[in-house]
Amino acid sequence: MAGEAFRRKKRLGDMLLQERVITEAQLEEALEARKESGKRLGEILVEKHFATEDSITRALMRQLGVGMINPTTLTIPEDIIELVNANLLRKYMVIPFAYAPNNPNVLRVAMSDPMDMVAMDDLSMVTNMEIEPYIANTHDIMMCIDRYYGNAESLDAAEAYTKEREAKMMAGEEEGRDEVSDSPIVVLVRNMIESAARQRASDIHVEALETKVRVRYRIDGALYEQITYDIGLMPAIIARLKIIGGMDISEKRKPQDGRISMVVDHVEYDIRASILPTYYGEKCVMRLAQKTALTRNKKDLGFSDEEMKVFDHILANPHGIILVTGPTGSGKSTTLYTALSELNKEDVNIITVEDPVEANINGINQVHVNAKAGLTFASALRSILRQDPDIIMIGEIRDGETAGIAVQASITGHLVVSTLHTNSSAATIARLLDMGVESYLIADSVVGVIAQRLVRRLCPKCKKERPITTEERIALHVPEGKEVTIFDPVGCPSCNRGYKGRIGVYEIMEISPRLKRIIARREDSDKLKEAALEEGMSTLRMSAARCCLNGITSYNEVLRVSFEE
Repeated sequence: MAGEAFRRKKRLGDMLLQERVITEAQLEEALEARKESGKRLGEILVEKHFATEDSITRALMRQLGVGMINPTTLTIPEDIIELVNANLLRKYMVIPFAYAPNNPNVLRVAMSDPMDMVAMDDLSMVTNMEIEPYIANTHDIMMCIDRYYGNAESLDAAEAYTKEREAKMMAGEEEGRDEVSDSPIVVLVRNMIESAARQRASDIHVEALETKVRVRYRIDGALYEQITYDIGLMPAIIARLKIIGGMDISEKRKPQDGRISMVVDHVEYDIRASILPTYYGEKCVMRLAQKTALTRNKKDLGFSDEEMKVFDHILANPHGIILVTGPTGSGKSTTLYTALSELNKEDVNIITVEDPVEANINGINQVHVNAKAGLTFASALRSILRQDPDIIMIGEIRDGETAGIAVQASITGHLVVSTLHTNSSAATIARLLDMGVESYLIADSVVGVIAQRLVRRLCPKCKKERPITTEERIALHVPEGKEVTIFDPVGCPSCNRGYKGRIGVYEIMEISPRLKRIIARREDSDKLKEAALEEGMSTLRMSAARCCLNGITSYNEVLRVSFEE
């Protein structure tokens, strides 16, 4: 009880000031904003970027002397899940996770705010147990609620929608465009997007099959089935997605594209939605992108120390073309945006031409391609060259005309960065030749080519060590007799079947005077690759193998990203 009185006396703002997480001025601004919005102080501080969830959580832990927990790493027993319904948990942002070891009448609860006495009293009344608070991040709590209650909530919403529709049909009412924020289909679609965002999904697939609607999430490059609904819900789900995506709700025969903006756990997501008519109904794929996720610190991209030096040296060129290559979803945009952020200084004029603009960067002029208005990559580039640019970023070189203008721009003193869909660094030069660019111009203009892939990281909590086999030893170029162990994925509550997150593997070819001569003579890709290897380039297979031998990824991931080698 003394602990409760202690918690009542302490205020969040005072504790954060004591811990030097925020300043007096920031606290005053946040308290003013709280009066207007009615939101919690912690939420406002995070929204205004005065503090992070993590810094607030750690400050509270130290000040209140409560334990800190990450509920996503735990397996919560079924009988605890059944104690409280999800609505109450979401209302207070809490989740019970265990009984106290020596006292089954004490329930341990992860809370975003362990000073919330109302939440503790309500939980105590509902469960008829004493509550022992632990502190946890809001994001982790919400993710845990999604995992244990999300499917049941979605199925309840689906059932409620079916009953509502039947009642309307019996009453002879027409189904309208239901905009009520708590209507079942609105709740179902919102839960679907929020759950995907919390699980770090890059795409949501909503597919019409013969008898059911299947929802799948793409997480770390792999698709996982999330939930299925009755096929009767498909028209309502698609109609709701069309409404929030600004599409034509009456058009069911043509493909449509839309954009949705949504905030999940204080993070703004820009969602691109694509609708495609299929045999059993319309399919929707939503691509989720955090507005800030594409620009990150270059140290987080996965470069080795040697690769980082080469990357920095290529970026230091005052003019020339830097190309980033790889298939769709290999992280090219992230590398490009990171490079642009690195180059984004007050004394340079950076202009981009993209289709579409994927992330907004302060201080950079970004042009969105619009083919209907006659604004193609080539026409936009011609106009950009009259805008006194220092650095030009082209979203993708798709044709000979764009390639030709890019080469001319680089030769006349501009730094051009762009992407191409090729499998390796050496193949990129061949692709430019195929597009009709003269070999001597390519040799003169290209300063570096970065081929890249993303490999899934093994979960550090559950990965399993084992000795290397003879076949793997050969593939990973490990000398005979050298003792080596590698790791396999296992799977645990905090990961996706043994993997959590991804890291880039790279093949960086800096164009040296020797490589320039090979390109100018139009020698084939193999000769170019051979010379680059002699000059110290690591291939994709070599970079992926290094990740495998360091315990970052698995052998299967090495084979997947460097299959052509």
